[in-house]
Amino acid sequence: MMWMCHSYHAVNQWDMRKRGTNLLDGGAFFYDTYETADGRYVAIGAIEPQFFTTLVEKAGLDSSRFNLKDQMQEQLWPELKQELAAVIRSKSRDEWCELLEGSEACFTPVLDAVEAPQHPHNQARHNYLDIDGYLQPAPAPRFSRTQSQVKHGLHQPGADNSSVLTSLGFSASDIAGLCESGIIKSRT
Repeated sequence: MMWMCHSYHAVNQWDMRKRGTNLLDGGAFFYDTYETADGRYVAIGAIEPQFFTTLVEKAGLDSSRFNLKDQMQEQLWPELKQELAAVIRSKSRDEWCELLEGSEACFTPVLDAVEAPQHPHNQARHNYLDIDGYLQPAPAPRFSRTQSQVKHGLHQPGADNSSVLTSLGFSASDIAGLCESGIIKSRT
């Protein structure tokens, strides 16, 4: 998964020793997370020209400061990051969602674990499953020929000890000995 970072590093476009200074690690002002007026966060990843242009237009950014000519000028990134942060702090996360979601601005709200299952994007893709009353992320990745499945919901700790140990070749007397010694608890 790090091939791109290593490729950029090989051509002197990624400093492996300075985190937060590179294109995809929060160094670029157009590829980072920002705090909103209500203390929540949004993520922006407008690298490509058409996405960057959409972000500038829809967010009402000053196009003389935020322009394609200067987008990749690394020496400007810290200053432009501060300016963009100030703009993002001017609205709540939900206001930014209303303005930017569904556009080509490469924008997304940063959701907490309670919000994520309710987000329309995750609901449309069935990214969360309710199995036996236990809400959990759906298996990923998804393959067309090898369907993944969730076989059960939440089990009590130790409930599967005997079946797992049996499948690994432990005998009933071995398992009983582990229980008696307190190494495992019998929950069968």
